[in-house]
Amino acid sequence: MSRDTVMHRSRLCSIIIDCKVDDLADAARFWSEALGRPIREGADPAHDKYVGIATRDDEPVIELQKVEHDSRVHLDIESDDIEAESRRLEALGAKRVAAIKTWIVLEAPSGQRFCVVRPQRGTLGPHANEWP
Repeated sequence: MSRDTVMHRSRLCSIIIDCKVDDLADAARFWSEALGRPIREGADPAHDKYVGIATRDDEPVIELQKVEHDSRVHLDIESDDIEAESRRLEALGAKRVAAIKTWIVLEAPSGQRFCVVRPQRGTLGPHANEWP
């Protein structure tokens, strides 16, 4: 690959636990205890749509998200070029479902939904994948 080739980078970023619940605080308490990790400081499960579970810097982010659709788990892939990463994944067989605010929702050929998001914890670092 020549030095003139434009590259973008991506990596697994987050595990999102979609919760169709009335009380996100109960769900946050369950997942906090199940995973042996505290609820991230500053989160207010009684009022927030998103609540984080504390993870270490070298681990994926874990967030609970209050949703209207059935409960499920989905992954986020962070990229420094959301559009380029989405096109790469579409070329592999993913289908674009929606563009929401600053992210794109895709569906894998096997039916799982996932999102391509901007970097969530600063630069992508040395372990990110590089793509032409």
